[in-house]
Amino acid sequence: MRINKYIALATGMSRRAADSILGHGRVRVNGQTPLPGYDVQGEEKVTLDGKTITIDVQLTTIMLNKRIGFVSSRDGQGDKTIYNLIPENLHHLKPVGRLDKYSSGLLLMTNDGKMAHELTHPSFQKQKVYEVELSKELMPEHRQIIQNKGVLLDDGPSHFTIQPAKDGKTWKISLKEGRNRQIRRTFEALGYGVTRLHRVQFGPYQLGSLAPGEYKNI
Repeated sequence: MRINKYIALATGMSRRAADSILGHGRVRVNGQTPLPGYDVQGEEKVTLDGKTITIDVQLTTIMLNKRIGFVSSRDGQGDKTIYNLIPENLHHLKPVGRLDKYSSGLLLMTNDGKMAHELTHPSFQKQKVYEVELSKELMPEHRQIIQNKGVLLDDGPSHFTIQPAKDGKTWKISLKEGRNRQIRRTFEALGYGVTRLHRVQFGPYQLGSLAPGEYKNI
């Protein structure tokens, strides 16, 4: 929630008045002066003239089965975004982690900052599971490299668990990291293309039978 809206709801003043007091430096978030467009997640301490102000924020989390071709951000720069898949009353929710434009599957969206932190911070080691289809059969030695010593990428070695699924080109991938396009980059480094990447699990949440493009509250 934008900081000016938060102030307006907490104090009863107009958003114009909220913008004015923000401009005069009377508001602090966790002791710091926020930028005008700061987004309050609900866990911060917000003060006005040194006094704490609060509102009752309804925490909402949904699970979306993201379709291919949708960008996981608000500004698609001409592309369709995940916000085209959900009603406007849920547009205040933020994605927990991301799936790139050409990937599909489980995407959590929430305004619960604590939940988002616990799912994405490396210290919590939340497992993510994907169904991945490759452009050709995976060589046994390459599978061993990925699972054991890992493939060296520009941001460090990448390794994850691989289990066969369906045929020699489709695999179940499990990992606890969340680096940008990690799975795609790992296979590309070994000469494989990823023709399908579909997330089916994130931490304790599983996609199940949720249809493509559909969502549900959790």
